[in-house]
Amino acid sequence: MALKKSDLYSSLWAGADELRGGMDASQYKDYVLTLLFVKYVSDKAKADPYASIEVPEGGSFDDLVDLKGKPDIGEKINIAIRKLANANDLQGVINNADFDDPDKLGRGKELVDRLTKLVGIFQDLDFSGSRAEGDDLLGDAYEYLMRHFATESGKSKGQFYTPAEVSRVMAALLQIPRDTPRSTTVYDPTCGSGSLLLKVADAAPNNLTIYGQEKDNATRALAVMNMILHGNATAEIRQGDALTDPQFIRNDELRTFDFLIANPPFSVKSWTSGLENEYGRFAGYGRPPEKNGDYAFLLHMIKSLKSTGRGAVILPHGVLFRGNVEATIRKTLIKKGYIKGIIGLPANLFYGTGIPACIIVLDKHDAQARTGIFMIDASKGFAKDGPKNRLRPRDMHQIIDAFVNQKEIERYSRMVPLSEIADSKNDYNLNIPRYIDSSEPEDIQDLSAHIKGGVPNRDLDALQPYWEAFPSLRAGLFKPLREGYSELVVERAEIHSTINGSPEYEAFALTTTDTVKHWWNISRQLLEGITATTRPADLIYELGETLLDAFRKRPLIVEYGVYEQLMSYWNDVMHDDVALIMAEGWGNAAKPRPTIENKERKLNETPDLVIGSGRSAKKYKMDLVPPSLIVARYFATEQEVVDELNALAEQAGQALEEFIEENSGEEGLLADAMDDKISKALASARLKVAKYEDPKSDEVKALQELIRLYNAEAEAKKATKEAQAELDRKTLAQYAKLSTEDIQSLVIDDKWGARFVRGAQAELDVLIRKLVDRLTVLADRYAETLGDLDAEVEKFGAKVAEHLKAMGISL
Repeated sequence: MALKKSDLYSSLWAGADELRGGMDASQYKDYVLTLLFVKYVSDKAKADPYASIEVPEGGSFDDLVDLKGKPDIGEKINIAIRKLANANDLQGVINNADFDDPDKLGRGKELVDRLTKLVGIFQDLDFSGSRAEGDDLLGDAYEYLMRHFATESGKSKGQFYTPAEVSRVMAALLQIPRDTPRSTTVYDPTCGSGSLLLKVADAAPNNLTIYGQEKDNATRALAVMNMILHGNATAEIRQGDALTDPQFIRNDELRTFDFLIANPPFSVKSWTSGLENEYGRFAGYGRPPEKNGDYAFLLHMIKSLKSTGRGAVILPHGVLFRGNVEATIRKTLIKKGYIKGIIGLPANLFYGTGIPACIIVLDKHDAQARTGIFMIDASKGFAKDGPKNRLRPRDMHQIIDAFVNQKEIERYSRMVPLSEIADSKNDYNLNIPRYIDSSEPEDIQDLSAHIKGGVPNRDLDALQPYWEAFPSLRAGLFKPLREGYSELVVERAEIHSTINGSPEYEAFALTTTDTVKHWWNISRQLLEGITATTRPADLIYELGETLLDAFRKRPLIVEYGVYEQLMSYWNDVMHDDVALIMAEGWGNAAKPRPTIENKERKLNETPDLVIGSGRSAKKYKMDLVPPSLIVARYFATEQEVVDELNALAEQAGQALEEFIEENSGEEGLLADAMDDKISKALASARLKVAKYEDPKSDEVKALQELIRLYNAEAEAKKATKEAQAELDRKTLAQYAKLSTEDIQSLVIDDKWGARFVRGAQAELDVLIRKLVDRLTVLADRYAETLGDLDAEVEKFGAKVAEHLKAMGISL
């Protein structure tokens, strides 16, 4: 069976669970990632005798398995990993974690048991089919671990990882041409675990030549392992501080690169400590302030770019507007034309800090001819994800689309002329709110409407995209009241049903569905062609871009919302499906398999289908084609029968409950039978006694009816169970009858395609809900005029006066 992403993740996190008690995340990540590395390279060496990593005798994962349960397991694991490190010049990279450390792993039996379980968790994973590509399952798993380790490490120790979403955006902003040769270089002077570098390399069809530098040795080790796991074993990752000890020097000058990517630590206060050679980085700009290293890193990157190089760097917003020497540096950079764009990001995206940051896009090519800086305020596009915020696929694609196509979008993006940046009002201040007002327009209260009634046409005009999509709807909801104001002609509670019941809405919903179906039919050949050589990243890119194109021409629905539906389903389900088809082919991927029950890996699958009962029951998992799809297509009539029997069983159960409820209690006919929780056995026992006491009593009749109801419920449940069992047997048998064409139709049409139709409808439902909510707010706001309120006050005042008069009080 092909390894599923979700199963792999659960296994890896189970490994972390084994260690969590003894150390924090910044420490136990070294153990888990080291074992992941050893397992991966061992499996690859088995499958490929020419694998880039040599696995020596005594240094494989199989050797670690042989140590399970042995009293010297910790010491021997260290020796095995050291052999692997020595054979591949990876000393100080994969042998940093001490597997014989009693302070972290426990002593004696505790250490043996913990390491035995840890090795067992990785033992059943199989990476022999892993393909060392950017969309590789293992690469995703490594990233998954890095993200969770960064989350749990906290602010002080989580800076080794840049969120994957931000990395992908930055890689796309570099706009690497598709024909770029592999010899083209990319450099990250603060590379952390290497995620940014890998995302940039993945964005180039021919890959790139990777160079990175990282100050922390343990983090540099993570980056080296990350490169190897992603098939970039030749990447040069060196240790050292990029400012005080730059590692890439040529003829006593900084080496320059074609592309540059970086997420340096924010506002480092001790950046000058140990600085002996400036390498001309500050010449012509001015020396950055002693207590803030943001511009020191930025100027290092400028100096490290070739004359036609491009780069993207994450920095705190302060670099855009701080004064004094930083203002002078910023002014010089702007005048040189090196800054091509600025993207303001949401707050709380990064693990090292919660403050908002920005991406500065650098471009030296034709810099002197640059006449403006393209700015994007993307600060409001994100989703909450635990303690952090996260860019959604829709947010990512909107940033990329706007920047690459230089699209000016109201309250979001615009090309800001250098003349505007340089004028006396702005004086080279790049703070984004100076140039883009992303705030929502104020919801103005209309005094005339409050006094005289009616909904201001100005507020209705603001909903123009809806009226364009449904040309007659406005007239169906409102009629003119007086100049500039309209009156709602339906009850407020009927707004939603009026919209959904309009012919225009129904037609719009139908054409939306047709748009999805047309796009899906066009994509069908691409999907039917999934084979072992398919690149999942290319597949989802093609699907995403064609979906965006299909909806860009549609009114009202924002194409990025539908795109979000696609990407969410891809991440949750479809990626696993595609990987399964690639590994096993359509036919084998659709075959039922026994469920996995593995206590050591803490993996117990919930079966999709159970045949039989008790110990002899056979439990099956259907990874690609769930039983519901088989039933819906082949056994709809049988399912209707089961549903009817279920309904009858529920009715029988309800009748039983109602009878017990009506006849229980201290004075009820079943009072004597209710000393304990009522059951058929107790009722039968009590019936024998009651018949002896008085065979014609009402209690006897009640007990007889109760037993009849118990029997009716049991018979109904039995019939339902038998019908369901027969349907399950037919469903299981149907899998063996499926042709490749049947499987493709079930998956592509009934599973994937139907989900996207529902997703598009969900986006439309959200938009309609927003319209209904807005119209309801406006209708409520102006429902009562000032005259109505005065009349109500007068009415209640008269009532108060009457009550006071009745009490003998005169006003």
